[in-house]
Amino acid sequence: MVGRARRVVSPPSAPVLGLYVHVPFCAAICNYCNFNRGLFDAGLKARYVEAVIAEIRLRARGTAADTIFFGGGTPSLLDPSEIGAIIAACREAFELSADAEITLEANPEGVSLERLAGFRAAGVNRLSFGVQSFRDDELARLTRLHSSSRAVAAVAEARAAGFDNLSLDLMMWLPQQTVAQWLESVEALAAVGPEHASLYMLEIYPNAPLRDTMARGQWSVAPDDDVAEMYLQAMARLDAAGYQQYEISNVARPGRQSRHNLKYWTDGEWLGFGPGAHSTIDGMRTRNVSATDEYVQAVAPGGPLVAEARQLSPRERMEDALFTGLRLTDGVSVEGVGQRYGVDIWAEFGAELEPFREFGWLIYHDGCLRLTRAGMLLAHEIMSVFVRPAAGPSA
Repeated sequence: MVGRARRVVSPPSAPVLGLYVHVPFCAAICNYCNFNRGLFDAGLKARYVEAVIAEIRLRARGTAADTIFFGGGTPSLLDPSEIGAIIAACREAFELSADAEITLEANPEGVSLERLAGFRAAGVNRLSFGVQSFRDDELARLTRLHSSSRAVAAVAEARAAGFDNLSLDLMMWLPQQTVAQWLESVEALAAVGPEHASLYMLEIYPNAPLRDTMARGQWSVAPDDDVAEMYLQAMARLDAAGYQQYEISNVARPGRQSRHNLKYWTDGEWLGFGPGAHSTIDGMRTRNVSATDEYVQAVAPGGPLVAEARQLSPRERMEDALFTGLRLTDGVSVEGVGQRYGVDIWAEFGAELEPFREFGWLIYHDGCLRLTRAGMLLAHEIMSVFVRPAAGPSA
């Protein structure tokens, strides 16, 4: 029987915000990238920094926040003094906790010991390096500007600059990549010993130059069975190296999970600043204008920055909480989500989820629903149970 909605007795307390700052500049455009970014322009960068600080001040709430995440693009193209000024604006506009996690994304070729020390002095306490591969042939196919040796050197420089919280990104399912070659990168990552790692599968977008390059070079990607083997063997090797998987694509040393990204997976709230940045507050999702010059011009007179806004229904918020929460290895509390949104989750979805339990891909225990590692290979299919089209008008 389908559960009926019921009233939530007590609303949850206001969540602690995460702050996201989008930096849209890159030294070069990678052939696979589909993010909102453009080539570095020193003059536009200076105007962007002024604009993003102005936006932060315009949207000051005086509410608690405990993470800042500089994403991009390549945020490390900003000068340490500019990063410091943006952090200071966040501190003035929000009640930023003393132990706030402040992350800066960086590329290995664009940093030095001096610059990294400057970022650390400016208040950054976590670095995320876009390494993608520890094989030079694979980096060349992705038009990355760094080499494997440069990535290793960047990690050493970060340590020397005082960073004790590093994250590295790797990509699997690259053109011409075999399982053995992928595991070389995984072993190299474990050897340099970051506190956190994100392992993603390459997405080849229709408009990405990489698609045409692959066609011309007759490059192929590994079959689906090999991709599954890449994933399972990588996670097993990182388990053995002392990492704990806490999300489908992320592992960390104990206590070093990305506090900012956890907000996305635990029904949290965040404010995004900069061109194309997204925000989610109290079920309202907004997106800023995407073009950097348009963004700068809009901020100056205090004009409209929001290009899109949509208020999610309670039903959509519930579905999102289940969908994203199931990405976590700890799973999602169906009792907690059910109470928050007034729905008996298992009564509504249990019949469709039961086959996944029977095959060992899903576990439901003590009011918590979680994927097994094998189930993570079918995550999208399982999660789609929670997303249903709205009912149309009756005939």
